[in-house]
Amino acid sequence: MPVIELNGLTKTYGGARGITDLSFTVEEGEIFGFIGPNGAGKSTTIRTMLGLIYPTGGSAKIFGKDCLQHGTEIKKEIGYLPSEVFYYDNMKVKDLLQYSASFYKKDSRKRMRELAERMELDLNKRIDDLSLGNKKKVGIVQGLLHEPRLIILDEPTSGLDPLMQQRFFELLEEENRKGATILFSSHILSEVQRLCSRVAIIKEGRLIALEKMSELKGSTYKKFKLAAKSDVDASAFGIPGVMEWKSEGGEVSFLFKGDINEILRRIAGLELENLWVEEPDLEEIFMHYYESREGAGA
Repeated sequence: MPVIELNGLTKTYGGARGITDLSFTVEEGEIFGFIGPNGAGKSTTIRTMLGLIYPTGGSAKIFGKDCLQHGTEIKKEIGYLPSEVFYYDNMKVKDLLQYSASFYKKDSRKRMRELAERMELDLNKRIDDLSLGNKKKVGIVQGLLHEPRLIILDEPTSGLDPLMQQRFFELLEEENRKGATILFSSHILSEVQRLCSRVAIIKEGRLIALEKMSELKGSTYKKFKLAAKSDVDASAFGIPGVMEWKSEGGEVSFLFKGDINEILRRIAGLELENLWVEEPDLEEIFMHYYESREGAGA
């Protein structure tokens, strides 16, 4: 039985876009990615799925139970980290976490200290004295405190420095090895690639595709930027896989998908002042991914 099962889940806001007819499942023990650009409908999906907002149509089940009818029961086994966290400012971190733990009727003091140490979170600080990154750490500890069966994360790394991101990913992998199922929502492709085995791709509130991560990686582009000592002949790069060619102020940039050796042979023929090779952001990659999918469905 799937841990999460969405069937035609829909949420509309009058004329504003919400989500439309979303259907997918998350299996027990998976780390499942839910990705798309900002504003695609990821947070709306999660909030509707959790019963925080009511669907216009369709249904969502968690642990085989309807999320609206059995919401209170289901939430005892869920750890949820929203994209933005808000707390009572005048409380100390430890008091807030102990208050949160009291809802689950578990003695979580030892685990609270362990998680806080891992994330370098000072339990004695007041909430209003914390930076954005430290408030996000409070949310992480709060979400994992009761050792939930299902962990739902909505843009969880915003505000975390690279070291804390790494520790957080290691922590999630440990929880997954202990049996937790994880839904990881993000607009950052590299995070999803690092953690997830399957991914759902959403655009403008609609599900575009369900992919295994191995297939998605095969669709990944690289972003090249060249600063050459003389003008670059675009025709020399007129090979399949080169797109988004831009030339401005002595610099050339483009996306490439294909045999990396082929593109490097062509770059090697240039006199360069500098070269950058980057992971393109999600918007750049999926602009082409969306176009190819929509063209195929037309």
